[in-house]
Amino acid sequence: MELTLILTIIGIHLLAVISPGPDLVVAIRNSLTFSRKTGVWTAVGFGLGIAVHVAYSLAGLALIISKSIIVFNIIKYIGAIYLVYIGIKSLLAKKSQEEVYSKEVREDISPFSAVKIGFLTNVLNPKATIFFLSLFTMIIQPDTSIVVLGAVSLVMILNTILWFSLVAVIFTHPKTRSVYNRYKGIITKSFGGMLVALGIKIALTHK
Repeated sequence: MELTLILTIIGIHLLAVISPGPDLVVAIRNSLTFSRKTGVWTAVGFGLGIAVHVAYSLAGLALIISKSIIVFNIIKYIGAIYLVYIGIKSLLAKKSQEEVYSKEVREDISPFSAVKIGFLTNVLNPKATIFFLSLFTMIIQPDTSIVVLGAVSLVMILNTILWFSLVAVIFTHPKTRSVYNRYKGIITKSFGGMLVALGIKIALTHK
């Protein structure tokens, strides 16, 4: 019974993780713009964000957040503003900076910065709050053992880190990188536009 529950939750979470959204866009953007290492550290940030969602869900705070329009909207607008901010930075990338990239002399960001971007992108996504609320109230019952909860939480965090690390590996493959170098201006601005659009979409989403 417990094994079935664990596998069910893992399956649902995997589907949620691989679905297109802010995390995927940011993961690809950081991997292409900077490096595979930065993409992996960004994945670690996503995993830490998942840990926060799991922690407050287990504490019962997810229900409070979902029921409070004020709290939910605060999280929603902060998350939307953050995505729009990252998107605008990509859209306004200077030509001189792009020329530096074309010479393969990219100035990478620190692991801390990459983790911070991943963490804030994930933890400020209001849809993640609703997802974990649904997961912990509809599937996980009050009498679910601590061992099962701990195992499920750990697996969800690891799933997130591993999946987005794989995304980083795929999008930093030499062939992928060569396509990016050829069309970097268009791709960078496309990711910027997607992030701005996602931010606006989140801001306009009603509970």
